[in-house]
Amino acid sequence: MSNYQELLAKKAALEKQSADLEKQLQDARRAERAGVIAQIKSLLAEHGLTVADLGGAGKTGKAPSASAGRKVAPKYRNKATGETWTGRGLQPKWVQAAVASGKKLEEFTI
Repeated sequence: MSNYQELLAKKAALEKQSADLEKQLQDARRAERAGVIAQIKSLLAEHGLTVADLGGAGKTGKAPSASAGRKVAPKYRNKATGETWTGRGLQPKWVQAAVASGKKLEEFTI
């Protein structure tokens, strides 16, 4: 059986090998990326395209709307608890329960 010092030495050797392998992986990745970037630049130049021609404004190709992320004033309020809902998205449970019990959504309008 190996003693503690020998096991520590084996562990250190494995860690060094792992670090060397990680560096090799990073270098290979950089080289591949550089090749792909060069190929893309070549194709862009060959066809007279720019990055803007690729439609890089997002998945839909549209710029984000000015109202995206804004807070919306609530349209409905539960008078008993004070809970509110903007009327957007899924109905909260208190609205669902009230509508299921026969009340109309208009009764909660602020």
